Amino acid sequence: MDREQLLKRKEELTESLADPAVLSSPQRIRDLSIEFSRIEKQLREGPDTSSTDGTILEIRAGVGGGEAALFAKDLYEMYTRFATKKGWQVAVLDEAESDLGGYKEVVARIRGKGAYNMLKMESGVHRVQRIPRTEKAGRIHTSTASVAVLPEAHEADVEVRPQDIKIEFFRSSGPGGQNVNKVETAVRIHHLPTGLIVTSQESRSQQKNREQAMTHLRSKLLVAQQEADDKKNADARREQIGSADRSEKIRTYNYSQDRITDHRVKESWHNIPSVMGGDMDDIVETLASRQ
Repeated sequence: MDREQLLKRKEELTESLADPAVLSSPQRIRDLSIEFSRIEKQLREGPDTSSTDGTILEIRAGVGGGEAALFAKDLYEMYTRFATKKGWQVAVLDEAESDLGGYKEVVARIRGKGAYNMLKMESGVHRVQRIPRTEKAGRIHTSTASVAVLPEAHEADVEVRPQDIKIEFFRSSGPGGQNVNKVETAVRIHHLPTGLIVTSQESRSQQKNREQAMTHLRSKLLVAQQEADDKKNADARREQIGSADRSEKIRTYNYSQDRITDHRVKESWHNIPSVMGGDMDDIVETLASRQ
């Protein structure tokens, strides 16, 4: 069933569970309650992306200045290495580098079997405690980066009306070879009703960048729509990724103790170099088993 059918069935079940004839049958109540819980879970998890559908990965530097941007890049490389080991395809849609070579922000599309379901629990604020390479006194600094994992949406999932968007073209500042700063191939799309803005500038083709930007926009709108339907997540994306404040964290990477701790499941893992090198299977499997 698609989302509209699930919502309709949920409404029917709600009415049935209030029916006096049903309330007189414990077995009927049990059966309907099980179906109701299953549908709620499907609505909460969003579309089935367990096969070849992909995900949009957004990583942004938070508290910590240049070190936060370096950590954001470390996280991006961790996910791309994990993706490579899984045989998934990774394409950068947009990036903004820091002076030290980190990422102020990076947006990528990852496609492959199970990509969204394996990565969706990575959404939230990640905290790192380590001695920055620019720190001469050897002091440990604390920095953060926020991660958002969105299901890749298509035209059938979200309708975007032409009158609701404003499209701008500009010269790419990314790695486009001789094309950089000469042809306006980069695309920026403003979604007027929500104020969302997405950018794609990695391709030399203006049309390809436009398609990628529209996919990114639909993904963001799909998540916002799903969370608006779910009262527990009415704050939409802000609730998902937090403000990147140090106190709002799902995971801490403590380099001096060689320990990664996920605060949601209260589990820790060691060998940070291995995990940052893409060996994330233990973490991913633990989180999947606790959902």
